[in-house]
Amino acid sequence: MPVDSVIFGRRLRTDPARFEVVKNALASAAEEMKIVLAKTAYSPLLKVAGDYSCGIFDIAGNMVAQGPDLPIHLGSMPDAVRAVVRAFPDAAPGDVFIHNDPYQGGSHLPDVNVVAPAYFKGRLLGFGCVRAHWPDIGSATPGSYGAVTEIYGEGLRLPPVRLYRAGQPDPGIEAIIFANVRTPTERLGDLRAQVAANRRSEARLCALAEKYGADELLGIMDEVQDYSETMMRAALRGIPDGEASFRDIFDGDGVIAPGETEDRTFAVELRIVKSGDSISVDFTGSDPQVAGPMNAPLTVTASGVFCALKMIVDPKSLIPPNSGCWRPVSVTAPEGCVVNARLPAPVVYANHEMSHRIADMVMAAMFRITPTTVMAGSQGTSAVVTFGGTDYRSGERFVSYESVKGGFGARPVKDGINAVASTISNMMNTPIEILEMSFPLRVEEYAIVPDSGGPGTWRGGLGVRRTWRVLERDAHAAVCCERTVTPPFGLAGGSPGAAATLTLRHPDGSARRLTSKGAFVAPAGSVLVVEAPGSGGYGPPSGRNRAALAEDVVDGYVTAEAARRDYEDDTV
Repeated sequence: MPVDSVIFGRRLRTDPARFEVVKNALASAAEEMKIVLAKTAYSPLLKVAGDYSCGIFDIAGNMVAQGPDLPIHLGSMPDAVRAVVRAFPDAAPGDVFIHNDPYQGGSHLPDVNVVAPAYFKGRLLGFGCVRAHWPDIGSATPGSYGAVTEIYGEGLRLPPVRLYRAGQPDPGIEAIIFANVRTPTERLGDLRAQVAANRRSEARLCALAEKYGADELLGIMDEVQDYSETMMRAALRGIPDGEASFRDIFDGDGVIAPGETEDRTFAVELRIVKSGDSISVDFTGSDPQVAGPMNAPLTVTASGVFCALKMIVDPKSLIPPNSGCWRPVSVTAPEGCVVNARLPAPVVYANHEMSHRIADMVMAAMFRITPTTVMAGSQGTSAVVTFGGTDYRSGERFVSYESVKGGFGARPVKDGINAVASTISNMMNTPIEILEMSFPLRVEEYAIVPDSGGPGTWRGGLGVRRTWRVLERDAHAAVCCERTVTPPFGLAGGSPGAAATLTLRHPDGSARRLTSKGAFVAPAGSVLVVEAPGSGGYGPPSGRNRAALAEDVVDGYVTAEAARRDYEDDTV
């Protein structure tokens, strides 16, 4: 029988041991979904790079558990599932739904949500959802990364629709989808993998309901969210109250205005108010939405905020990431600004570029409130590169999508990290062998960029240089990168990291610097060189030797208190 127990100052309705077992079982089920997806997907982007997230949601569409996937999806996945809940109150066993609409909780069109309800003896327990990046979703550009001015040009946009009924796919819906993508066989394989992952979530929820009863399971799913909220509020109370603002300049939107020769920069501004056990982030003062695809729906903006705050207040990842976490956090922005765009603004770049930069901006603002729990600016970009065309080896169409890794910002007690997917991303490396086996491309260099991390008491992490040669036939390519104009910032006297650069070398030996975003033709034999940004340093460079020799060392790293004393000594 359930008993009243107190955990973290709040009273549980469930036996605490049972609560802990079921809470961890839900998290494990979300992780199992990830394993199923990776083992059954077709595209290298999903099989090895891991550009997806898996989650379990309650009957209202609130996230209960997310796998160890991409923080970028923390804010928007619940909105995507809620859109399905609203659209299909008649959901039934065996149904599967699909949608990718950024204005209904999606992120950008290539991120396709597949949602399936889980029923136990006719009773709805909740939903599984897999959001996976499809390397192509249509549009005029292979990879769907062109610099268009309306969302209608970004590819196939699906509102929530029923993909399966009673366990069987709707051939009409599938025909519409696969008629609009360049690599339908690969897309079908990835779609089936998403369905299979959702089937695993259904099986695990039903097994828990069989063991503990549906009422008990549904109650614990609610309590898991309450538990995260309680822990988040306690963590927020542990940092000082205060207010802070930060304004940053973005490279541009990929659309060069008539009469101009360069992309035009724009600004985003945020103001944070931390009070007690809650925090608000307001984006009033940000520029209006832009012509190109750097516009973010508010749900994407919130993902960047949530990710940074979770890192700041919960550095050891003790708080389960679910909808309860975000109840103490308010994110607002004027409608029609670049971080709360109106339809039909294009959005494909903003999903990762805007949320990357917003996570860094939150770090910079929170430095004024809690300087020892934030980090300097990270790479601030996913540095996306796509290639598409016809593979000369098989005669088949191909689309390749990669994200180049950069520097992770320096911390108050540690150097940054080299060559990783930072902050809102958690993608893995695409191995050269897999890439070259799958696509008519050759990677001629893959190296860390020397000195790309900002100097400091703690040095910024280094970025990566990756070089592709296009083989045999011309390819359609596209790039999407931030931090080519303003480098990643340092904190507490640390220096900025190196900015990104993008260069296309033609077969005749000439070369041209590319703009940060947009599509182009890469001739056969040409070489694309992308140098992803490094990251900022923390603390003045003059303090580095002193910090390295400090006696206050824990697990090989100088403690925050020792670093603070060194900084004060250097500035007296």
